[in-house]
Amino acid sequence: MESLRVVDMATDAGKPRKLVLYVAGQTPKSLAAISNLEKICAEHLPGDYVVEVIDLKTNPKLAREHSIVAIPTLVRELPVPIRKIIGDLSDVEKVLVNLRVEGK
Repeated sequence: MESLRVVDMATDAGKPRKLVLYVAGQTPKSLAAISNLEKICAEHLPGDYVVEVIDLKTNPKLAREHSIVAIPTLVRELPVPIRKIIGDLSDVEKVLVNLRVEGK
């Protein structure tokens, strides 16, 4: 697994959502979180996001630097404030509320 991967680039340079997904290797939960995030972004945020997937197995010091206490964790870095969602992102409504995309 790559330690850092850009899944898609935002087309709206003014207000792209920056999402960072922290995983640990290719566990079932990590793979489910990646798959669920790809589906959510494709269905609800087309062209309005930048996603990075960081594998903490290859970069464990990033967990401490970014205050990650559980994995998988999705961090919405932009727009501020920073929001964190822990889990495999299977609860789409919860993810959308935390990403503040309801009503889009």
